[in-house]
Amino acid sequence: MRIALDAMGGDFGPVPNLAGAALALAAYPQISTLYLVGRPDELRAELARIGLSDRRIEIIEATEVVDMKDSAVNAIRRKKNSSIAVATDMVRDGRADAVVSAGHTGAAVAASTLKLRTLQGIDRAGILTPFPNEAHGVCYLIDAGANVDSRPEHLVQQALMGWTYVKHVHGKTNPAVGLMSNGEEDSKGNDVTKEVFARLAAMRPLGLNFTGNIEGRDLLASPVDVAVCDGFVGNVLLKGCEGTAKAFARALKAELTASVWRKLLAALLKPAFRGVHTKMSYETYGGSPLLGVNGVTIIAHGSSNATAIKNALRMAVESISHRVNPHITESVERFLHSPIPPAGNLAEATPVSTHA
Repeated sequence: MRIALDAMGGDFGPVPNLAGAALALAAYPQISTLYLVGRPDELRAELARIGLSDRRIEIIEATEVVDMKDSAVNAIRRKKNSSIAVATDMVRDGRADAVVSAGHTGAAVAASTLKLRTLQGIDRAGILTPFPNEAHGVCYLIDAGANVDSRPEHLVQQALMGWTYVKHVHGKTNPAVGLMSNGEEDSKGNDVTKEVFARLAAMRPLGLNFTGNIEGRDLLASPVDVAVCDGFVGNVLLKGCEGTAKAFARALKAELTASVWRKLLAALLKPAFRGVHTKMSYETYGGSPLLGVNGVTIIAHGSSNATAIKNALRMAVESISHRVNPHITESVERFLHSPIPPAGNLAEATPVSTHA
């Protein structure tokens, strides 16, 4: 596997990217070549500083960096030699099997959409973001920000892509798909979500385990594998959850350090706190696949540390090895181009939530 890492992307530049690269190379022998894309002098200096020397590393020159203030599409068009543009070009040209970036999310989406194009049967790509879930470990939200406005057909495609990813990467026999709405009742939602509900419900006879409407709380607690919404709702929900988690952590820390006795108690409970942090932190999951493009793109958090970069590279390895894109094309053909068998009353075609 050949992976191109946007080594300049992210809030902290090459430092966490190269540290994460070192961890990934040690953990994933499937990586045959890891391309570090960026400014060669800076990358060589950082490699020397951390003592990383691996025959699988190859530096690819890219002299420009997309800044957070840059417009996504304009940055890709004007900064043709930026690290994210060059890394994506490598996938487009067949020199790499995947691109991983913790840089400007909009630029990564724009580069992949413009350069790689979308898969047959997919109109718009979607960001698939993992959430910790009490019921079975992880739930994926799609779309988490690639598309602000979506039509019903786009959300249906997002649902199929998320279902396919969980089925093949996580090996779940029949992943459960829920539709984000303002209530669980079938009648809830706006015009778009109501139409999406009807379309997904009609696919139950073909084998889609559509559980119906879900609410925001279901992401973290209910047994649903994929939660579908447009990118505006998804990104607001994602940032809201991130902010809540950080505020809770700060408040908890303040309370636990308010007295000597509480500090002693906190010391005793430190392993438990560490376990909760590991379960809830984005670092554990690494990144978010951009599904629907004709290649593999993994978008990591801008403040990713070495562990997060390592796990983002792991996600790239998983997507390549499980052939996610061919499976998405097969799912589109199965659910969107096959005649739906007569089901009588669709309400009788109840979904069956099966989790491996």
